Amino acid sequence: MANQNLTNAKRAKKDEFYTQRVDIEKELKHYKDQFRNKIVYCNCDDPFESKFFEYFAANFKELKLKKLISTSYAGSPIAGQMLPFREYEGLKNKKKKEPLKIEINEVKDFNLDGAVSLKDIEYLLKNNANSATPLKGDGDFRSKECIELLKKADIVVTNPPFSLFREYVAQLVEYNKKFLILGNQNAITYKEIFKLIKENKLWLGYDNGGTKWFQVPDDYDIPTESRKKIINGVKYFSMGSIVWFTNLDTTKRHEELILYKKYSPKDYHKYENYEAIEVSRYTDIPKDYDGVMGVPVTFLDKWNPDQFEIVGMAEDNGKGLSGGIWDGRNPHCVVNGSNKFKRIFIRNKKVKK
Repeated sequence: MANQNLTNAKRAKKDEFYTQRVDIEKELKHYKDQFRNKIVYCNCDDPFESKFFEYFAANFKELKLKKLISTSYAGSPIAGQMLPFREYEGLKNKKKKEPLKIEINEVKDFNLDGAVSLKDIEYLLKNNANSATPLKGDGDFRSKECIELLKKADIVVTNPPFSLFREYVAQLVEYNKKFLILGNQNAITYKEIFKLIKENKLWLGYDNGGTKWFQVPDDYDIPTESRKKIINGVKYFSMGSIVWFTNLDTTKRHEELILYKKYSPKDYHKYENYEAIEVSRYTDIPKDYDGVMGVPVTFLDKWNPDQFEIVGMAEDNGKGLSGGIWDGRNPHCVVNGSNKFKRIFIRNKKVKK
């Protein structure tokens, strides 16, 4: 039991990435109409530290939210650092780092300063004991208490633990929830996640890839100097290949990808072990090829399900994913004896056979 607790603590620490407000705003601006009269749940966020909670609290009226719920978990190493719990009416007997819940049903000019802002949220929490309360359990998103809150929610928005990404998404699907969450691009190749993508039940948001900076605990080990920075005493860690996973509709996924190249056997090599051709960049997809093509996973950032069918994925990502086009030899896609890294197989629906 002690070893398990230690393992859980280490995992919690490694998973503790707090998303910056600028990255949240850059993505969330595209979905404003979809939040109208909805209950939003941030179930992996300490409300006093999370920029997700801050964003939704500050924009509660503009988004016309019905309710905002946020919960933290007991293992959070950042929880309670910035705001003292004892200042808030419902948390005066709460110990530091104990899990908590905040529910907000209304935001108005509580402090009568003529404007609605985060100061009004602070006023609400300090004066309404029912807004902020300790959780009975540990605040884990899998706990019975948090699942009951999940059942009430319409949309879940957060940065979940990357090490539990499969399990986290499976729970959202089980309870039929809309969601917008951050994850590593490599999660695309998880068998469980790819199945949802292939079935058009999950896709990517708008602001994908590139480098994003996350707040981390002070004692978080970052060996590479270029991937860390400290601003006003707060430690940040940079991560690349971070994408937004969602099942909220986007205008982006309905935009047709303009293709201009024509197929020729000389320019497009066939794999030695898959019935498909290699297309190294999405910009090189031929406009007139009706067969199966292997493309990098980054193609999904441009995927329009009305234009392209996802046939499968190379077997090096997991057995049984290739859609019957593999010859059973090397699971990687091979061209001229060279393995190609993580390919998704697609077919252009617009090309007539």
